[in-house]
Amino acid sequence: MISTKGRYAIRVMIDLAENENESYIPLKDIASRQEISKKYLEIIVKDMVKGGLITGASGKGGGYKLCRKPSEYNIGEILELMEGTLSPVACLTTDTNDCPRQKACQTLPLWTEYDNMVHDFFYSKKLSDLIE
Repeated sequence: MISTKGRYAIRVMIDLAENENESYIPLKDIASRQEISKKYLEIIVKDMVKGGLITGASGKGGGYKLCRKPSEYNIGEILELMEGTLSPVACLTTDTNDCPRQKACQTLPLWTEYDNMVHDFFYSKKLSDLIE
């Protein structure tokens, strides 16, 4: 399940893209437009800055803005930064899939197919798709 943190991060990214004008957008404006607590958004944008999705500036004229064009972000990268892995089962959370039951697991193909569908879906959607 995608938490509010992941969903709100996407909403922040959409807001920044729609209100982009070369200057930083104050968090209070984003919070007001998105009807999200500014305090909760502070936690979210901190992770987004640290993860390289957005850039922030403090002081007069400060706020947040995108680091790249909306067409250069995919929804999967936003969600994985905020949520961690989107894999449905623990054995698929690493590239090596070091589960001791891997060869005998009858459900692994099911989880792998589901994992691939989720990954492909979110990574095929661009931020720009949500604002056009």
